[in-house]
Amino acid sequence: MAENLPKYQQLKEFIIRYIVENNLNAHDPLFTENELAAKFNMSRHTVRKALDELENEGWIYRKQGVGTFCADRSVIKKIDDKNIAVITTYVSDYIFPRIIKGIDQVLTKEGYTILLYNTNNKIEKEIDILENIMTKNIKGVIIEPTKSALPHINIDYFEQLKRRGIPYIFINSYYEELKPSYIIQDDEGGGFVVTEHLIQLGHRNILGIFKSDDNQGLNRYKGYIRALRQYGIKIREDNIVWYTTEEMRTKPQEMVKKIFEGTGDKPSAIVCYNDQIAMWVIEALRNLGLTVPNDVSIVGFDDSDYAVLSDIKLTTIVHPKEEMGRQAAKVLFKLMEMGNKAFENPITICVKPELKIRTSAKSIEAKEVKV
Repeated sequence: MAENLPKYQQLKEFIIRYIVENNLNAHDPLFTENELAAKFNMSRHTVRKALDELENEGWIYRKQGVGTFCADRSVIKKIDDKNIAVITTYVSDYIFPRIIKGIDQVLTKEGYTILLYNTNNKIEKEIDILENIMTKNIKGVIIEPTKSALPHINIDYFEQLKRRGIPYIFINSYYEELKPSYIIQDDEGGGFVVTEHLIQLGHRNILGIFKSDDNQGLNRYKGYIRALRQYGIKIREDNIVWYTTEEMRTKPQEMVKKIFEGTGDKPSAIVCYNDQIAMWVIEALRNLGLTVPNDVSIVGFDDSDYAVLSDIKLTTIVHPKEEMGRQAAKVLFKLMEMGNKAFENPITICVKPELKIRTSAKSIEAKEVKV
């Protein structure tokens, strides 16, 4: 139970979760007041407060001298009868507000309300959120997965959604174990396109910076490698920088500083995992007295606000943020109409990459490379 909540609220969440996860039916018996007080070391007053609220909300009913029982769920108040849970890794910055805006444009038009959550890309937070939404009368879920490149411990929660007939669609990435519905970008294709652009500008010594704990990072890396191979450019292990979610604010800059202060041939261009990393890398280069694109060319990914707000206008891959949000909501409605067939016949959409050329990368002299 979440310890930052009042004790009675923690107890309420435990009881609701217990009812949902065990698929209890109307009139099934629940814990007695004495059992709950002993189990959680709570006062009888605290237990009664939790049970009073659950009874008022239609989750339970009590018979004096007999016990506490599950109520008929059909009479639970319909305050959240047309809610859609939207779970993203972040909410207030980068590309996420515009994705959420696109989702909201479709949902509100159809009379639905968003229950918005963010995981901060933490697996434990995703678990808490999934447990929470299991207690609500939601009609569907739109979710951006947390650390999608790692083996996941949260798969059982999606099986619970399936058992309850609640459809879900992933956005930006997905958990491959589930074979779910999703809408994503062609991240490998995007990684190829931005790297090929640098190669066509004459760059051969190209540094790549990629995120290791989500599928977007792995696939953009694959595209980077494929472009180097296709153009016959030697792949250098010391030209590849990996970082995790927890390292994103420090490691890319630290590694750029180390590489450009070191001896030997310096990269003339850098492929960055996304625009946010690109801006931080540009800052690190400036601290070293280097300029973009005169000394080093930079490309990003996502065509975020970062790409145009600074004096360096980033060449980047377009992320159709609002459109992907709208598409995710529209697909979710289709899945809701399909009922249980939604899990047998997933809908998958992969958006092809589009390169937005600006001024952060320049042409240099280099020997012609034939494909």
